[in-house]
Amino acid sequence: MNSALNAHLVLSLMVFAQLPSSFTKGTIQVIGSSHPIVALVGDDVILPCYLNSSISASDETVEWTKYKLDPRFVYVWRDGGELESKKNPSYKGRTTVSISKLKHGDISLNLSKVKLSDKGKYRCLLPDMGETSVELIVGAVSLPGIVSVQKAKTGVALQCESAGWYPEPELLWLDGEGKLLSAGPTETLRGPDDLYTVSSRVTVEKRHSNNITCRVQQRNTNQSRETHVYISDYFFTAPPNPAVCVSLLTLFVISLICVLLVILVCWIQRREKLRIQTNHAVAQMEQD
Repeated sequence: MNSALNAHLVLSLMVFAQLPSSFTKGTIQVIGSSHPIVALVGDDVILPCYLNSSISASDETVEWTKYKLDPRFVYVWRDGGELESKKNPSYKGRTTVSISKLKHGDISLNLSKVKLSDKGKYRCLLPDMGETSVELIVGAVSLPGIVSVQKAKTGVALQCESAGWYPEPELLWLDGEGKLLSAGPTETLRGPDDLYTVSSRVTVEKRHSNNITCRVQQRNTNQSRETHVYISDYFFTAPPNPAVCVSLLTLFVISLICVLLVILVCWIQRREKLRIQTNHAVAQMEQD
């Protein structure tokens, strides 16, 4: 009787001892980020992934993979160590998971020297616990530049250009008060490296003030770069009217001809007078 009771008690204790572990695993969740992670080319970035309990994950299998990547693994942790041989060659030397944080349930991926090709959706998987996904948006930016300043009929024509953007940005012109200026359509070119070049022209009138801003921005990556230009009053000076120029030139030519005619007449009269005087002197000498 006692031996049967003892056996039942031992069995009950074994079942009870297993319940917390089963129950704990059943409530553990793998959590990522509900919002995309944004990084610029060349940056280091962290793709978040952690357990909702600070238990150690160092004894678990951890797999970081990227959708539509072959081989798909960007990081694998198994049997207490990293499996470098599983990693996609394009990610070698660029992905790590902090071992110290792994012991506290943080399995976030550290990705260094971000490339444009790194953009996309990643999966953080613990086979015994669950999985989550994280989207990475990669951006590239550069400073815009004013490449042309020319006089125009109604003001000054400016051209702004910026190369090396991703994703496709928009280009805006602003006056000295920060108000948008009406400009021509933005010209957009996409190079073989998938980077965008944008260019735009605007004609600025004197009433817009002399301080003009060219701004290039990308809303998805929340990036913006701008350059400023001060336009001298000289550029706003109205060019001479062609009709007036022609009239002034004609008047000048006529005046010059008149002056030459006067000089010629005076010369002829002086010469005639000198001839008469000479003839008179010769006649006087002959009479003597």
